[in-house]
Amino acid sequence: MRSTILLISCASFLLAQAPRTREADELNWMEYKDLVPAKINTILFPTGTVEAHGVAHNGADSTVPTAIARRIAPGLNALVAPTLNYGITGSLEAFAGGIAISDEAYRAFTRDILRGFARHGIKNILIVNGHGGNTAALNAVAEEVGRNEKVRILIVNWWTYCSDLTFKIFGEDGGHAGWNETAMVQATTPQNIRKELYRDELATARGAAGTWTAYPFPSSIILYQPKQGYVKFDEVKAKEYFNSCSDKIAALGAEVIQKWDLAGLYVK
Repeated sequence: MRSTILLISCASFLLAQAPRTREADELNWMEYKDLVPAKINTILFPTGTVEAHGVAHNGADSTVPTAIARRIAPGLNALVAPTLNYGITGSLEAFAGGIAISDEAYRAFTRDILRGFARHGIKNILIVNGHGGNTAALNAVAEEVGRNEKVRILIVNWWTYCSDLTFKIFGEDGGHAGWNETAMVQATTPQNIRKELYRDELATARGAAGTWTAYPFPSSIILYQPKQGYVKFDEVKAKEYFNSCSDKIAALGAEVIQKWDLAGLYVK
């Protein structure tokens, strides 16, 4: 009985300490100043792009990391930054609605955003990236800003970090707008999928390294392996995949922050 009372008391205390919202842009400046860094020193920054994704929406690379960030924010005691929806779109820019930001412009813009987080007291920046074309630029800018601003930055490309879960849950590899990524959309914003438009002919397996490339790529569903990753719209597996991927990313974030602290890196 005493243990139960203690657990309830602890839960009530944590609930009382929780911010009104974890969406950074929904806080006013006085609330933000009160929270950061005294009560919260971690922010989750979702990044993506706008490009074709088969029968899912063109914004899938942004809505998926945003959903992940929102799910894991309470456990990491983090705020969620506004999503950077535009990115460095490559071979799918030609498909209707695709928007491409130049590498130079993207680096300058993300650099200023990361600097802003740091200068207002954020200590840990966890970038949840949903688009591979952003990766090189994010890696370079994160190292630059981390060094200059003495801030700690972790970048997670959710689909590659969770590739083991793709095989575990679906029994095969996935692809860009393939079963795994479409499942993430199905689990988070199912209204953005048009199942009736899907057919396997919309997918093409990418060529093995050094064999062939094409611009534009002939399909917006790009399979990582031949005959694997065709979309099957399994709602149960979709939810399991989203939850498992989110939990894995949260665990990585918690571990990295703990080790940063243990090493005393950039501790003010």
